[in-house]
Amino acid sequence: QLQLKESGGGLVQPGGSLRLSCAASGLNLDRYAIGWFRQAPGKERDGVSCITYNGGTIKYADSVKGRFTISRDNAKNTVYLQMNSLKSEDTGVYYCATGPLWCGVPASGYDYWGQGTQVTVSS
Repeated sequence: QLQLKESGGGLVQPGGSLRLSCAASGLNLDRYAIGWFRQAPGKERDGVSCITYNGGTIKYADSVKGRFTISRDNAKNTVYLQMNSLKSEDTGVYYCATGPLWCGVPASGYDYWGQGTQVTVSS
């Protein structure tokens, strides 16, 4: 049974950093793109970043460019999202997802989702 599990969320002050992890079981991620999404209260789920199976293509939402870094360790079947210079508008539930082979796919195109991890940026 495929499972994705996010971890690393929490409460952080503006300007702080967090590192999210997405660990997979039941599926080798090394064939698939992995996306990070976030959902703020009362808002739709938006794409944050995506990385292809070999890291050859990486995409970021404009709002996080220069602050967030996505990476993957296929040997550990894990994808990371390093978040620096966090802002209050980064608050939300962060989800990892997989399914597509390529980045640029909307959320509806992802087949497997984790349960999410809460990130709260507040002083």
